[in-house]
Amino acid sequence: MELNQLEYFLTVARLQHVTRAAEALSITQPALSHSIAKLEEELGVQLFERSGRNVQLNRYGELFARRVERVVQEIDKGKQEIEELTSPESGVVSLAFLNVLGTRLIPSLVKEFKRERPNVRFELQQGTGTFIRSQLETGACDLIITSACSGDVSGAWTPFHTYRLDVVVPKGHAWSGRKEVELRELAEEPYIGLKNQCGLKTSIEEMLEKADVAPHALYEAEDLPTVAGFVSAGLGVSLLPRAEGLALEGVCWVPLRDPGNEFEVGIEWKEKRYLSPAAKAFREFVAGRRFASVV
Repeated sequence: MELNQLEYFLTVARLQHVTRAAEALSITQPALSHSIAKLEEELGVQLFERSGRNVQLNRYGELFARRVERVVQEIDKGKQEIEELTSPESGVVSLAFLNVLGTRLIPSLVKEFKRERPNVRFELQQGTGTFIRSQLETGACDLIITSACSGDVSGAWTPFHTYRLDVVVPKGHAWSGRKEVELRELAEEPYIGLKNQCGLKTSIEEMLEKADVAPHALYEAEDLPTVAGFVSAGLGVSLLPRAEGLALEGVCWVPLRDPGNEFEVGIEWKEKRYLSPAAKAFREFVAGRRFASVV
């Protein structure tokens, strides 16, 4: 069993198509098919259910893929560690971040860091809070930039940026021309909430509880851009951070009068997990700066 066989196997498993996998690997389709057949012969089981060029892992293939992914990940980390030991000014920063931060904050951080270390490469992933935390948990990334610490005892979190939380309403709403709104007024409006538990949802729930306000959640969305989209469509009002990625056409922010309307963003990592010199440098770069609140 050879490493390239395992890499070929994972590529076919991911793309579920032999021809497309061969193109992605820059090898011929017969060579790829032969490699997979040889691997199955060595293991003594079929790994895929086949339908023409389309393939799908069977239960044996799924079990084997989970193990192979760990093996390949460890080999890649070994290669990366050796590269970084011989070239400390280069290396890779594997970073995952919330979707809403991808419009302005993350590009700004990467640009400024690369001015200091132009040879460092970034591997970037973005998604919901649940997704990026799963990436950190499994070791698929080194660092995440998220809304609040997960509370995991093996992790560390340093806040570095603050957004204002204010009321968002559709353009033309009766509140759109007002100077400020109080939390208690939300109880009288259809409200767009967040479905998944995350740092922002927790912060909003704490604010509402302190104000003894229980808005009527007409809809609950998976993420912040979807919340903004529902508000833009005129389906209700909500509370959102004043982030550029949420400034959709048809949405107006109205200042919230109540205190404590701030939303912190920080960088999180696993304390006992290996971090490359490049990742450590980026972590220190981010943690050592504070941005002014976006208003």
